[in-house]
Amino acid sequence: MQRHDLYGPIHKGIRFALSDLLVRLGNADFADGAAGRELLGAVRRQLVLSAGHLHHEEAEIHGALEARAPGATLTLQADHDHHRRAFETLEAAIAAVEAAPAEARAAPARQLYLAFSQFAAADFAHMAEEELVVLPLLHRLFDDEELIAMEARIVAAIPPEKMIEYLKLMIPGMNPAERAAFLGFVRAGAPAEVFEAILGFAARPTLAPAEYEALELALAA
Repeated sequence: MQRHDLYGPIHKGIRFALSDLLVRLGNADFADGAAGRELLGAVRRQLVLSAGHLHHEEAEIHGALEARAPGATLTLQADHDHHRRAFETLEAAIAAVEAAPAEARAAPARQLYLAFSQFAAADFAHMAEEELVVLPLLHRLFDDEELIAMEARIVAAIPPEKMIEYLKLMIPGMNPAERAAFLGFVRAGAPAEVFEAILGFAARPTLAPAEYEALELALAA
């Protein structure tokens, strides 16, 4: 029997977002003021979402784990603390690009790119550790009802507008089968108008037309 995975969907979304931003930071023309401002804003928005993700994990998952397996989250917490220091480094790097005149942005933009690549690499390793090591531990210590309840409390703590922002990363980050299964699970527990909002604001705008059509067919099956 497949156990409930409370890491997979959100982690795929974060990987999708970080990978996209890393590529964009690598090939951006920061001498173009409007394009540069848009990209720096996108990086800042992702840092807010990533910071929120850390908070939600700590508030629900880490406390529950420590209650049943004391010491189990020491490495996880150290990683989270490292991420928070990286957020400060990245904010300073963004500010340095913003402060530089157009003709002198190349050097601070490269420093931002390298700092972001370090953060992304560390986060990729951390998320893999959670899925390969921590998730099996959660499955040993908690039943699926408990895991789903943890996840529900996390979702309930996120404002709807911010939840849409997470879903706009998660949905395109999944493969078609995962996408249909995830949204089928969401539909089973959400009011119809909420589910329609998710499709309209998070799924349709982020998927190619053929992908969205395939999703509709899968959900109708």
